[in-house]
Amino acid sequence: MGAPDLYFSCDVEADGPVPGPYSMSSFALVVAGVFDGRVFTPFPPVKHTFYAELRPISGDFVPEAAAVSGLDRERLVREGRDPVEAMSEAGRWVRARAREAKALPVFAAYPLGFDWLFMYWYFMRFAEGGSPFGHARALDMKTLYAARAGAKIGDSVKGKMPPGLLSARPHTHHALDDAVEQAELLQNLMVWDGSR
Repeated sequence: MGAPDLYFSCDVEADGPVPGPYSMSSFALVVAGVFDGRVFTPFPPVKHTFYAELRPISGDFVPEAAAVSGLDRERLVREGRDPVEAMSEAGRWVRARAREAKALPVFAAYPLGFDWLFMYWYFMRFAEGGSPFGHARALDMKTLYAARAGAKIGDSVKGKMPPGLLSARPHTHHALDDAVEQAELLQNLMVWDGSR
């Protein structure tokens, strides 16, 4: 059957809509669990975590976007981690967790589009070794919910999900908090049969 999948829940905070012209302010990766194709085994989502706050890569930003995370952009300019160092360390951390689990790393986010866009671009632009997730080992939790629930994508929002699927943790817009919260959503989705 080959190696199982090791799921990493990720959350990104950024100061604009796309990487390059704008910057990723912070990100977090959390090990959510392993799936062998039949059985999903959850991991405590606070056990294996990686969090970084990054120095901006450009002077451009959207003030409303930068404000969402509550991070002080001027402080990030002075004290944020160098993207080369942070992304390289994150790549090594992901690969080490995958080796320990004898699994292939899979990136998971809710929704995938925004977080993957920033993380893949930053890994390919800055990290030694590129993306530890390759170019396509990624799972969109919103699509997973839609497929299991028989719901339209537009209706696959947390406010319309059965309460038992959702984490009890608040969504704070702190990348680590939200990656943990979304890891718990993923754990619930992986064992959910679609019933209400």
